[in-house]
Amino acid sequence: MKRIAVLGSTGSIGTSTLDVIAAHPEEMQLTAITAHNSWEQLAEQSQQFHPRWAVLSNSQCEPAVCSSRFAAGTEVLFGNDQIERVASAEDVDVVICGIVGAAGLKVAWAAVEAGKTVGIANKETLVVAGPLIMDLAARSQATLLPVDSEHNAIFQALQAGKPQEVKRIILTASGGPFRGFTQSELKDVTPEKALAHPTWEMGPKITIDSATMMNKALEIIEAKWLFNLTSDQISVVVHPQSIVHSMVEFVDGSVIAQLSPPDMRLPIQYALTYPDRKAGLNTPMDWSRSFELTFEPPDLEAFPALRLGYEVAEHGGTCGAVLNAANEAAVERFLSGELRFCDIATSCQQILESHQFDPNPSLEDLFLLDDWARKEIKKWK
Repeated sequence: MKRIAVLGSTGSIGTSTLDVIAAHPEEMQLTAITAHNSWEQLAEQSQQFHPRWAVLSNSQCEPAVCSSRFAAGTEVLFGNDQIERVASAEDVDVVICGIVGAAGLKVAWAAVEAGKTVGIANKETLVVAGPLIMDLAARSQATLLPVDSEHNAIFQALQAGKPQEVKRIILTASGGPFRGFTQSELKDVTPEKALAHPTWEMGPKITIDSATMMNKALEIIEAKWLFNLTSDQISVVVHPQSIVHSMVEFVDGSVIAQLSPPDMRLPIQYALTYPDRKAGLNTPMDWSRSFELTFEPPDLEAFPALRLGYEVAEHGGTCGAVLNAANEAAVERFLSGELRFCDIATSCQQILESHQFDPNPSLEDLFLLDDWARKEIKKWK
């Protein structure tokens, strides 16, 4: 019986994880759930799964929370420090880190430091602190498993060969809602248009990242640290059907791909059952009908965020923390109507170029730069 903590259980990753746990009651037990403000949804999850802990990171909402709405036996806690506590608790075997943004880094750090099996669902943990997290995992003997569909696909495909036999990995991108748009056509994009993703249902921040292709830039950085690659071993290809979730090319020319209809429950389940495979909830491929799979190179002029991903992966150090924080703040300003769509990548590049680079930062240094970059974006014009 695997005892599982789902951090960010009310988000898209979290709810999909709960679906997987519900489908495997004899093998998986939900021990902890967390959210930021959504206490009513958290209470409903508590009634269904009866976890030991339910945590709300926003302690200011405590007066409004009705504890009686939670299941008997579920302890309701408040504050980020309590999320770190349950992430490292002895009663937890597996931690799914689904908290979006840099806020997820501290709790992921606590879980890794405690030697847990950690399902990394937020890109930011490795983007901001990749070398530090990987070093910590090696020392604590924690197991890091990618839950993101692309990196989970790479993780599966890598099992077809030895690390030294890998020539490169190919991350697939749907292209988002603006695939085929020129740079000039993107100038008048509104938040409403950017939030209309053609394939995936995700939260607003991740959906905007998909539209700018910043999500793929972050995945390039994440992949470098997670799979111990050089930046020139990572490629990106646009694949609008979102059936091929990523590929690995080996030195002999063989390319191994992982295919499935777009459904986050598959990579989540693989992370939860690894190294075994189980029958799942996702819809299988329908090989009785005709369909096409197409691939095309990304347009780096229309989507300059991708260039930033390669630059940050190449330089490492403090660059990931700055890019990640600047992007989060820029997306917020875009959604509130303060920045244009094309300003997101432009502002991130300028903040990245103006920061004081450190090739070997501490975790404290990274948090300070995170705060600095957000403030710089708020002032950016």
